[in-house]
Amino acid sequence: MKKVLIALLIVLALLILVVGGYVAYLFIDFHRTPDKQALTASTAGASALPAGVEQSVVSWNIGFGAYSADFSFFMDGGTESRAFSKEACEENVNAVIEKLRAWNDDLMLVQEVDFDSDRSRHVDQIQMIEEAFPQYSAVFAQNYDSSYFFYPVTNPIGASKSGILTLSGAQIDDAVRRSLPIEGGINKFFDLDRCYSISSIPVSDGRTLKLYNVHLSAYSSDGSIAREQLALMAEEMAADYAAGNYVIAGGDFNQDLWGDSGAYSGVTGVDASWCKPFPAELLPEGFTLVNSLDEENLVLSSRNTDTAYVKGKTFEATLDGFIVSDNVQVKSCAIIDTAYANTDHNPVRMRFVLGGA
Repeated sequence: MKKVLIALLIVLALLILVVGGYVAYLFIDFHRTPDKQALTASTAGASALPAGVEQSVVSWNIGFGAYSADFSFFMDGGTESRAFSKEACEENVNAVIEKLRAWNDDLMLVQEVDFDSDRSRHVDQIQMIEEAFPQYSAVFAQNYDSSYFFYPVTNPIGASKSGILTLSGAQIDDAVRRSLPIEGGINKFFDLDRCYSISSIPVSDGRTLKLYNVHLSAYSSDGSIAREQLALMAEEMAADYAAGNYVIAGGDFNQDLWGDSGAYSGVTGVDASWCKPFPAELLPEGFTLVNSLDEENLVLSSRNTDTAYVKGKTFEATLDGFIVSDNVQVKSCAIIDTAYANTDHNPVRMRFVLGGA
C-alpha cells in the first residue's frame, strides 16, 4: 500500500511539474509585435488611384481557411480546433480567391490570413493570395505570433501565425502596423495580439488615401477592450483626415454594426452577450459608419460557429464594414451572401468616389 501511495505521489508531482512548466512557458514566451512597425509593400499597380471616379473596396475575414459551412470552432462551443485537412484549407482559400478575382475590386482588405499555423495545417495563405493577384500592390501586417496552445488536449490548436493583408490596384507608397491594446492576465492567451495597418496610397488629385485594415478583439471579457481599440484608431484617423487625406477603414470590428443584429437574424434563445453594439459615439467628427443594412435583401456578415451553419437556425450578426471620412462619397455598400461556404464571414463590398462631393 505504501509503495502504491508513493507511486501516486510521484505521478502527481510529475503532473504538477509538467503543467506548471507549461504555464511558465506560456507566460515567458508571450510577446507582442512592436508598435509602429514599418511594413514593406510589393511593387505593383498603377501610380495613383483616380479621384472623382467610382471605385470599389471589399473587406473579408477568411477565417484562416478553416471555416467551411460544416465547421464549428471549440472556442465558440464547437468541436474543431484545426482545419479539417490541408486540402480542405487550400480549397477554402482558393474559393475565396476565385470570388475576389470575379469581383475585381480596386482595393481588398483581408483578415485572418494564416501562414505556418498549426490550426491551418501550415498552409501559406499570404503566398496563395499574393500570387493570385500579382498586379496588385500588397502589404501584410502580422496580427499575432502565438505560443503553442495545448488545448483542446486531444487536438490542440497549437501555435498560430496570422495577420491582415491589404491589396491595392495602385501602388502603396508606405504602410505601418499599429499595435492595439489587449486584455491582460489569462485572456491575452485566448484573444492573442491585435493590430491594424495603415496603407498610404497616392490619389491623382495630389492627396493620399489612408487605407486602414482592421481586426479588433473578439474574445474579451466585457467588450471594453474593443472600445479602447476603436478609440485609439479613431484618434489616428482624425489626425489623418485633418492633414487633408482621404480615410477609409474596413475590416472585422467584432462589434455589432447594426446595434441589434439578433433582431434581424431571426434566431432567438442564443447567448449573444459577446456581440456588443458598435459604439458610434467614439467616431470622430467628419466620419461615418457605413450602413450596409438592406431590409429588403437581408444579409448579415458573420455567423456563430458553435455548430455547423444552418440558415434560419444559426445566429448571425454584422461585424464587418467600413468607416469613411466625409471627403469620401459612398455610392453603395452591400454584404454578399456566400452562405458561409468557405469562411464564417460574408464579404462586404463598398463603391465610393474620392473627392468631388
